[in-house]
This record gives sequence, C-alpha cells and structure tokens, in this order.
Amino acid sequence: MNGLLRPARRTTLADDVYESVRTLVMDHAVAPGERINIDALARRLEVSPTPVREALARLESDGLVRKRPLAGYTAAPLLTRAEFDELVEMRLILETASARRVAERFARRPIDGGDGDGDGSGGPAGELAELRREAELPDQVPGTEGFAAIAAFTAQDARFHHLLAERSGNRMLHSAVVRLRAHLHLFRLHFPTAHYGTSAREHLRIVDAVGTGDPDAAGAAIRDHLLAAADRHLPFFEGTRCG
Repeated sequence: MNGLLRPARRTTLADDVYESVRTLVMDHAVAPGERINIDALARRLEVSPTPVREALARLESDGLVRKRPLAGYTAAPLLTRAEFDELVEMRLILETASARRVAERFARRPIDGGDGDGDGSGGPAGELAELRREAELPDQVPGTEGFAAIAAFTAQDARFHHLLAERSGNRMLHSAVVRLRAHLHLFRLHFPTAHYGTSAREHLRIVDAVGTGDPDAAGAAIRDHLLAAADRHLPFFEGTRCG
C-alpha cells in the first residue's frame, strides 16, 4: 500500500513546486530575462533540485521560461507591443473560427432537438450549459495579492476558451488555441481590474450567440471580446519601448 501512495505524494510535490515557481515568474520575483539558479531556487523552496527541474521543464512548455544550451533557464521576457499585437491577431483568427464552428454545430443540432436526456445533462442543451458554467469567472481571492489573487481567474478564463475551441470539433484548431497559451503571457504584463465582471459578461454573450446557431453572431461576439480584452491591456505599453 505504501508503494502505491508514493507516486501521489510525488505528483503533489511536483505540482506544488510548479505552482510556486510559476507564481515567482508571474509576480516578477524572478524578473523577466533573469537567469534561474536551480540550486538556489531549490533551497528557497526547501526541496531537492529534481522537482524544480521538472517545474522548469513544464514552464518551458508554457513559454514562461527559456532553456539555452550551457546557459540553463531564464525567465522569458515580457511580450513586446509587436508580439502582443501578433498574439491578438492569432487569437482573432483561431478563436473566431472555433466559435463559428460551434455555432454551426448548434444550428445542425438545435437546443430543443430532443437528443439529450431531458434534464440538460446531455446533447446540445448539456453542452450549452457546460459552456455557460465555464464562462463564469471568479473575483479576486480575498486576502491575497499578486498572481495568487488572479490565478483562479486566469485558469477559469483559459478553460472557457479551450472548451469553446474543443467544442468546434476540429482537434487541430483546438490544439492551436491551447498552444498559444495566451492567458499567462497576457497576465504577466499586468492585470487590469476592469477584467472582473466584464470578461464574464462578454463570455456569456459568446455562449448566447453560439446557442442561437448563428455563426456570424458567434464570430462577432468572440471578436468583440478579444478586442475589448486587448484594449484593457494596452495601458501597460504606454510609456514603454515597444519592439
């Protein structure tokens, strides 16, 4: 029995270290571009270097750290204005396509089509209810600050956008949306307090448009959301050098 429990403890430790290191990067406790000393970080977190290396490998796949031969890991630099604009452009292309495809699926399988369980747990009605649940976003966690205060928000925001892409039925489109990993990068810049409440309402407008089975309405709703969200981040670039 003890042998069966060890992997669970290891997984928990690995996840805890990953969350800790991610928070340090997101809060700029490890500054953008700063070299990461694995041994020093392990001592700071009071763990061995192994889970720190595992965490850094995961963060590299997130794009939050970079690894160079013979140089080790460094925290990824912040997005420049040009990179930010490119990211927004890619999201507009991919996520508008995914929202339109989801709406097309609802047009073929209307909410009252009768292929669910009658209680909203299956079929189009169940799918729409799931999207609506994921569209809701939590407020700041009381008594917290920095990334800890918005971690739940960013995770839920990502889940909604990823689920919408998944429901498009196009696996490559879904994978492309997930690989962008836009949410963490955007919130490394700063967290506009205007996101609270506003983003959830915009998400719900997307879900309502998808539910009508109107691809044009769904595409317009997510496009409006992405552009409005981008505008909320623009103050970060005011007075900064843009590449």
